[in-house]
Amino acid sequence: MFLSSGLKDKLYYGWVMVFAFWVIGITLYGIHFSFGVFFKSIESEFGLTRAVTSVILSANMIIAGVCSFFAGWALERYGPRIVLLLMGLFTGLSLLLTSQADAFWQLFLTHGMLLAMGTGPLFVVSMAAVSRWFDKKRTLALGVSSSGLGLGPLVMAPFATYLISNFDWRTAYIVIGIIAWLVVMPLSRLLKRDPYETGVLPDGVKTSLENIGDDHIPSVGFSFLQALQTKSFWLFIVTWFLYASNIFLVMTHLVPHATDIGFSAVQAATILSLIGAAVVAGRILMSVTADRIGKKVTVVICVLLQAGAMIWLMWAQDLWMLYLFALVYGFAFGGVSPAMAALVGDTFGLGRLGSILGILEVGFGVGAAVGPVVGGLIFDINHSYFVAFLLGAVAMFAVALFVTLIRREMKGNSVNAVSR
Repeated sequence: MFLSSGLKDKLYYGWVMVFAFWVIGITLYGIHFSFGVFFKSIESEFGLTRAVTSVILSANMIIAGVCSFFAGWALERYGPRIVLLLMGLFTGLSLLLTSQADAFWQLFLTHGMLLAMGTGPLFVVSMAAVSRWFDKKRTLALGVSSSGLGLGPLVMAPFATYLISNFDWRTAYIVIGIIAWLVVMPLSRLLKRDPYETGVLPDGVKTSLENIGDDHIPSVGFSFLQALQTKSFWLFIVTWFLYASNIFLVMTHLVPHATDIGFSAVQAATILSLIGAAVVAGRILMSVTADRIGKKVTVVICVLLQAGAMIWLMWAQDLWMLYLFALVYGFAFGGVSPAMAALVGDTFGLGRLGSILGILEVGFGVGAAVGPVVGGLIFDINHSYFVAFLLGAVAMFAVALFVTLIRREMKGNSVNAVSR
């Protein structure tokens, strides 16, 4: 439908999946991480405190975690096409309804709940769907497909700032909601369940449908209940929680912090955009590195870089210092997610990866909810983010420690080796 038969013969369809999720990721991640740009407009119009305004995002993240679990289950049952179609529908609808809100409880429902259903499951769905198409190049494919996480804020933050400055925040949400419909829903039609639908093996190894026997089907690996009984699963849960608390502390409060210390809204949005640009570089370069030095080592290096960047942010008062923070933090942020997702796949297998990543995202969602609220509370008490950023650094050092503790898991007589 979208590709000519000649192009289909030459191009491995797994890279079409990567491209589709890349564009979808630019759109949905851009929306997902743009709340900081709208933060002060919403705070001012509704007369809210920083902590209460942060509750909107916190509710979004908790519900996103729950939705991720169900989206992972739906992905295994129905495939990615229907899941992404619904996500695009919910995203556009949520932003249009948010633009019409005139009370806090309405924002809570439209942005906190409905938007979570649209953008929240993207990480789980994209990582689980793309993982099925690749073996040797899995980390690279995951890095490229998820690089939209970096490009999204890079594109959406200045675009939303322009709309807010020249119109208002309500108009900005209307425009962005329509864009979400026009991008995500058509692209969802490109998505397929796995390479066996196209008659090939992972990485594009040619075969015929008749020749795909039991030996070629990916092993089921751990079920959710089996994974739940392992030490590694709970280590992943803790790391997901702590990591998310730091990420969303930064993504929610960095723009308000920058304007508080004297920089313009445009300069603050540029800092957020630099994080996005650096995420793209980190996604690609560290994905290649992970295939060479190991996924676990890659994660630890990147997390320690983020911890150091948080310490730098505590004393950063000049614009160049904030820019440097954005580049280092964003690059390391970009390197973590693909390597971590591939690490989970190596640990538990691909058969139920969607469900397992989905329940891990519940931990991520809780952490993402706690981080912004704690940051807002600390600011409301101290009128400064210094202590909040210090706690963020401590959380990242703890993540590095817990990742090093992940070990090989046994299932029956088989060993799922975790790359070191």
